[in-house]
Amino acid sequence: MLTRGCGQPLSGILNTDLLLSKPHTAEQISALWTAFHASRSGGTGRGFICASVPSETYNSLLSVAQRYPKFVIPIPRAASGADTNDDKSKAAYEFYILQWDFYHAPPPPRAFDPFAPKEVLPEGDKHTNPRLATAIFTPLLEYKLRQTFATPYLVLTFYPELASSHGLVLMRGEITPSAATKSTTGDYLLSQHDAQLLAHGLQRFYLWGSSKEREKLLSDFHERPDVFKWEELLKHADLGA
Repeated sequence: MLTRGCGQPLSGILNTDLLLSKPHTAEQISALWTAFHASRSGGTGRGFICASVPSETYNSLLSVAQRYPKFVIPIPRAASGADTNDDKSKAAYEFYILQWDFYHAPPPPRAFDPFAPKEVLPEGDKHTNPRLATAIFTPLLEYKLRQTFATPYLVLTFYPELASSHGLVLMRGEITPSAATKSTTGDYLLSQHDAQLLAHGLQRFYLWGSSKEREKLLSDFHERPDVFKWEELLKHADLGA
């Protein structure tokens, strides 16, 4: 198992008191979330990816992830000396281990009001938000070498605090900074493009309903590993499609 905490709460990223002090639509919050991350790293946005997910979509994603919390996502790579017109059978790929972790279901945030009476919720009805979840990615080679000590290259955190109030789950992807100056991706272990590809791969395999083949690959990986075929997985490696 890869190890990584769930990180800081949503209130540590956005000023939710200020956000909720005035009415905001889900579309406005989504735009603020995108603009906030685009302003990081000196206005370059490097080191982060983000998205806004409808709560119904997140609930579907979460349901599948809790059944199948691990998978492998292939990322296309340029083969050394390969002709760009070669077919996919000659393409190169790097495999990334994906691991889901699940945490508490956070209560909906509320605008701060020092004069408001403390709300007492009925027993068994603490809140209606889904659970917070993270998805950790690390190269398969890194995992084989270091197992539980493998370095996460990308961590996606899904914040469901606004699910019940705005029908929105905010996703934040953090790319691990590189300690090696020779890194080909600059100051990070992963490029922005590859981080987006991994997030897209997660979506394609865990949002069921669009491809029975991808659903079968994910379930076979867990339930029938003897029939799981890497060759079949590579047929779905064109994550830009």
